[in-house]
Amino acid sequence: PDIKPIREFVFTDHALNEMARRQISEEDVKTVLANPEQMEMAREGVLYINRGCRWEKRQGQILRVFVDIHLTPPDVVTVYRTSKIEKYWR
Repeated sequence: PDIKPIREFVFTDHALNEMARRQISEEDVKTVLANPEQMEMAREGVLYINRGCRWEKRQGQILRVFVDIHLTPPDVVTVYRTSKIEKYWR
């Protein structure tokens, strides 16, 4: 899909719980959605949005945001960091 910013969205309770557990701030997610570097379809209507090391203070990690774009506004379903850059970075 085209890489377009997402500026209006809502967090699911699951996303908020996982963000708290993983110490990822709402501001970090807003930054990723406003400035996505990569997007890929996980399944119809659902995107993984990646933001690379320029975002992350920790070198060698990316932040992935899982968004359900079928809803208006879209739902942020979950968020996580990963060091598996070769697996996810296209």
